[in-house]
Amino acid sequence: MNARSPVQTPVGKGLLYRLGHWCARHFVVVIVLWLAAVAGLQLTDRAVGGQFSDDFALPGVQSAEGLDVLKAHDPAAGGYSAQIVLNRPSGPLTQESSTVNSTVAALEKLPDVLSVQNPLPPPGTPPPPASSTAPNTGPLSTDGKTAYITMRFGVPPSTLGVDYLNGVDAAVQPLRDADVTVEYGGSLGELARPAPDDRTSEAIGFAVAIVVLLVGFGSLIAAVLPLVTALIGAICGLALLGLTAAAFTFGTVSPTLATMIGLGVGIDYALFLITRHRQNLMNGHDPADSAALATTTSGRAVLVSGCTVIIALSGLWVSGVTFIGKLGLAAAFTVVTAVLAALTLVPAMLGLVGRRIDRYHVRKPVAETNVDAGAAAGPAAAAGAGTGPAAAAGPGAGRARGSDAGAGSGAWHRYAQRVERRPWWFLVCGVVALLVLAFPLLFIQLGHIGDGADPKSFTDRRAYDLISTAFGPGANGPLTLVVDQSAVPSGDRAALASRLQQSLTNVPDAASITPLQATPDGDVLIGTAYSVASPQDERTTELTNHLVDDVLPQAVAGTDAQTYVTGTTAAQVDFLDIVASRLPLIIAVVVALAFLVILTVFRGLLVAVKAAVLNVLSIAASYGVVVAVFQWGWGGPALGVSGKVPIESYVPMMMFAIVFGLSMDYEIFLLSRVREAWLRTGDPKASVAHALEITARVITCAALIMVSVFAAFIVSDNIVVKMLGLGLAASVLIDATIVRLLLVPAVMTLLGRHAWWTPRWLDRILPHLDTEGEGALEEEKQAAVAAGRREP
Repeated sequence: MNARSPVQTPVGKGLLYRLGHWCARHFVVVIVLWLAAVAGLQLTDRAVGGQFSDDFALPGVQSAEGLDVLKAHDPAAGGYSAQIVLNRPSGPLTQESSTVNSTVAALEKLPDVLSVQNPLPPPGTPPPPASSTAPNTGPLSTDGKTAYITMRFGVPPSTLGVDYLNGVDAAVQPLRDADVTVEYGGSLGELARPAPDDRTSEAIGFAVAIVVLLVGFGSLIAAVLPLVTALIGAICGLALLGLTAAAFTFGTVSPTLATMIGLGVGIDYALFLITRHRQNLMNGHDPADSAALATTTSGRAVLVSGCTVIIALSGLWVSGVTFIGKLGLAAAFTVVTAVLAALTLVPAMLGLVGRRIDRYHVRKPVAETNVDAGAAAGPAAAAGAGTGPAAAAGPGAGRARGSDAGAGSGAWHRYAQRVERRPWWFLVCGVVALLVLAFPLLFIQLGHIGDGADPKSFTDRRAYDLISTAFGPGANGPLTLVVDQSAVPSGDRAALASRLQQSLTNVPDAASITPLQATPDGDVLIGTAYSVASPQDERTTELTNHLVDDVLPQAVAGTDAQTYVTGTTAAQVDFLDIVASRLPLIIAVVVALAFLVILTVFRGLLVAVKAAVLNVLSIAASYGVVVAVFQWGWGGPALGVSGKVPIESYVPMMMFAIVFGLSMDYEIFLLSRVREAWLRTGDPKASVAHALEITARVITCAALIMVSVFAAFIVSDNIVVKMLGLGLAASVLIDATIVRLLLVPAVMTLLGRHAWWTPRWLDRILPHLDTEGEGALEEEKQAAVAAGRREP
């Protein structure tokens, strides 16, 4: 094994040590500054902060090009559409024709409205006869009791702001006064949804976190501090996100996603520092010095982990979709503030409470481990070869400093010995468990979750149900067919229109397709196709792709005409195609990043390969859980999901990037302890057992907290938030149990000393990272021995 020692930073001279020491000594100043930041950012966000909407562009895709053609040749038909659904159970809507007409006129006067389609026929016109071969797709139902008004806007309705609904409400009020049910569909209905409120989810996550910390460590103050600092950091991050949203468009799920990630990592990061600090206090350190030492050791790991999470989130830009990249950016805001809070606010809080941190407890307080201090050379990880005197001397050089790496007692010690004795058994059981959980992934259906899955308290869900009942589910997602014949000679256009109409007859999965109509300038033909299924159904996706790839191109073959399928549903299918095609690239980038991070930190080629493979298996298992619950409907109704839904197209991509970043916390924490013990004793198997024993408590508690925070968001009304919450909770739980407590110890035991092998040429070019301040900790140990204290 190749190793070389970097220049050591003396204790008290490093930047993180000085930062932690200053914050602990000047805790009043630091706490006041953070509280001022919370107040100032919140007030500024409320005053000038932006709004969140799901308006995003996909430049270059055929649906966007088709929309541009419509805007150029028929602006009224090329806008952004939304529906206002009317239902009059007591009789036909034609009996309220004057009220409907006045409502349409009032809607036409609203800002940014290009056109409004009156659903009622002119007076004296008989309703179209019912036909079994040509289903009625609107805008007026066969019985005349249901209709929908189609509004077209010059801008996406989601960008108009909630106040815009006041004008819409005023325009439709006469209909409501006439006992006509009025519901808003499409993007107008999404604008009318209640603002998301994450306070219930936060309260549930915090309550579970307190219980976990009290049971795990016994100290009341130590249980509350991580929650306080994480909450303050998350509030600041969300305010910064809101201010940024004033200049850039972020998706509606952005603040919830940022809250989930910010609270999860914020609690974990604070927990790592506070646990290290409490162990230092038990070892006889002064509170300020203890906080500084925790900052320069665990604080480095927090810094590395935070940077890793941000790098993983930044990898979402590889998708080439701005909407997805900005979701990663939104989460990065709270990750940054979580790291800043851990490095500054946590030491300040520790300085404030001093030695009183364990005064109030529910049982005997414990910190990192109850293993004898001599056996555990401290919480630091000898993560990189050559990051301390022991590392420089090579494996086993520090044997004389303490007892054997395997020394210890208790349940975790006995479990660690079982893993050491039967590594193949644990490896096979872990792999089988992951494969069983991952099985549903083979049947994953990516798509877009439609309004039909929303709670019935949402107006867009009620509009969806009314349209489905009266006109069929496909009427909720019409496909606009656009044929640009501007380059076709006028004498050939009639024949082209005839060929097109013939090609559009008996198209599979199409409930009906309207005759093509020319725009006022005659250069573009427009029609509408309705699927036999709902917009989120796989048959609608297949219909869209069939029209785009086969039906329309074949109909205009041999001419200069260009064909497009546009509209909201078509744009969603294009978005799905882009995400599905680039998901493998995202996975490859994240796996490669995991490999490089682990290789750089631990300088073991097989360790890095192991991390990459286990990351893939772990995320595949969590994907399987999401597919089983939402797509197969196993427990979906219990979570408030109406029926079976596809997996939102960008959820797997988001999960992969986020889970990778979060899993690095536990990966680094466990493997660094393995390597530290191996460098000290030269016994690879005993080192794995020792590391598992002393990290199991912290990893278990941190994971349970993270799981509780994520799972608490399942109570959200937003289906995508539910999906992300369950997926992330399952990912962390699988990673911290099956992977960290079964597979990693088993694989490391089987690999033995070969796990840390690195070719000489690779070792020379890899940077040396001091992830937990091992150099500082080594000098502190020597100072402790000289002073007669226990090792930290």
